[in-house]
Amino acid sequence: MITISAFADEISPDLSAQMDVCEANGVKCIDVRGIDNTNVSKMTLDQVGLYKKQMDDRGFRVPCIGSPIGKVRLDEDFPAHLDLLKHCMEIARAFGTNLIRIFSFYPPEGKNIKDYRGEVMDRMAAMVRLAEQNDILLLHENESAIYGWDVEGVKDLFAAVRSDHLRGVFDPANFVVEGLRPFDQAWQGGLGDLTFYLHIKDRKADENVFVPAGQGGGQFQEIFADLARRGWSGTATLEPHLSQAGQFYGFTGPEGFGKAAAALKALCEQNGLPYQ
Repeated sequence: MITISAFADEISPDLSAQMDVCEANGVKCIDVRGIDNTNVSKMTLDQVGLYKKQMDDRGFRVPCIGSPIGKVRLDEDFPAHLDLLKHCMEIARAFGTNLIRIFSFYPPEGKNIKDYRGEVMDRMAAMVRLAEQNDILLLHENESAIYGWDVEGVKDLFAAVRSDHLRGVFDPANFVVEGLRPFDQAWQGGLGDLTFYLHIKDRKADENVFVPAGQGGGQFQEIFADLARRGWSGTATLEPHLSQAGQFYGFTGPEGFGKAAAALKALCEQNGLPYQ
């Protein structure tokens, strides 16, 4: 069973508007990344309590929070970043989940991240130890310019930092950005076996434009056919970026979100994958 969720701040900063559009498209889960123009990592527990009640009242669930943890340079203050992770753990629990999306660090300005493997692994291991102590699952997403930007980087992370509290998020469009073929090179290159969670974002390989899933170079049809063969069950979170794409944020709008949701459902139906 595929559970469809959404980075609903791609619809609107307003939580009521986020839920209205999600509900109109049959989506009852939100991976909270931002509400009221506030990133989830910056929310107070009092704010979360108010948001959670609004979501509970309308039958919405939070499978995961979309934190920016690990999306900092290696020469920035790591103890402070660990404190932010601890806060994100409190935020996640307050939203009713133990899943937190993370990244694997940028290099110092002008440097190559692959030259900093030791520092990356030390920081990832420290974050995972904290997750183990707090019964949290950290979900690592492949992303441009971080250590896990390519297939080998992601595989190296999971080989070096072995823990049931570190799982993989597969984002096809982020591989397209890097000139990689998501299914042929990444999924079949070993990342399909490491995928715990999906982000649904597609991009045309020869243009700087994001499109609904299956309309770009993300090889979604091949990926979803393999999900069906595997009998895969998990969450697929809509992150379409159809109107705007940035380092920490994307925007799609209500109409675009409807197109993105319809494209995802069509992929599921074409491949015999039940969804909710």
